Amino acid sequence: MARHCMISSLGGPRVRNHDSSKSHQENVEAMKSFWHGQLKQVLADRPDLVVVPEASDRYSSMPLEERHEYYLVRGGQLLDFWRGIAVEHRTCVAYSASRQLEDGTWRNSTQIIGRDGAILGIYDKNHLVIEETTKSGVLCGKDAMVATTDFGTVGCAICFDLNFEEIRKRYEALQPDVLAFCSMYHGGLMQGYWAYVCRTHFVGCICGDENTIINPVGEVIARSTNYFNFVSARVNLDCKVCHLDYNWGKMKAMKDKYGRGVTIFDPGHLGAVLITCEKDDMTIDQMLDEFEIERWDDYFARAMKHRAENTEA
Repeated sequence: MARHCMISSLGGPRVRNHDSSKSHQENVEAMKSFWHGQLKQVLADRPDLVVVPEASDRYSSMPLEERHEYYLVRGGQLLDFWRGIAVEHRTCVAYSASRQLEDGTWRNSTQIIGRDGAILGIYDKNHLVIEETTKSGVLCGKDAMVATTDFGTVGCAICFDLNFEEIRKRYEALQPDVLAFCSMYHGGLMQGYWAYVCRTHFVGCICGDENTIINPVGEVIARSTNYFNFVSARVNLDCKVCHLDYNWGKMKAMKDKYGRGVTIFDPGHLGAVLITCEKDDMTIDQMLDEFEIERWDDYFARAMKHRAENTEA
């Protein structure tokens, strides 16, 4: 059945100056005030998920040696701030920032916060830019992560991750409903590619650059502009990617029967479409099963099996 959710991506500026005349605690309070102001821009949309960019509570103007002291003072204060926002506004939050573990080591992490303020999952950036370790002492993560929310599953990737097949293939297998990409780097064509091969709604939250919401066939359905550094979009997560091969007539019969109860979105040139259930009394899987419409994954698995069985020795 239709699973609509509202997603908001809050980009924020790439350059964020601190006040060197103030204490680290005062700059922590200023950071809370900054994000509270940014959040006001999307509250009218009543988002189910708010995504903020990589290193969201870092001051870019702060020298590296001073930044470490600032992080120690900050501790979990910004995490607690976002947990309070989640509870107050009944939303989930993808909070991305530098995080110190109990053993004293550091990670570049995105934490998924539930509507009740609980931490539903933590993703540690797998592929760090080399200087993140050599200069900032941050260690690489080693796992993918998918958090379960009341509207669907949420995976995460951070910045440089978008260039690496290893972590992408893990999300291809997991296929989260939404993938939150918190970053300093946009990623260009890789955004749409990740959305397609992972069959996920991709949320690009980029510091100082375009923010995007992309559907599972790689089509940008909402983006920020030079005037507004945020974007919100309502998406329906009860959907599946299917190839056109062998399904043309079946899809027409499904559309003829269910009309507005089903949408079939064709991005063109791909050979694959996104089929979405708009009905409240059945699911996309029930629709596809009724008309024996083959899913993308099943079709390509069948094609690979055929190749294996029909390749010369």
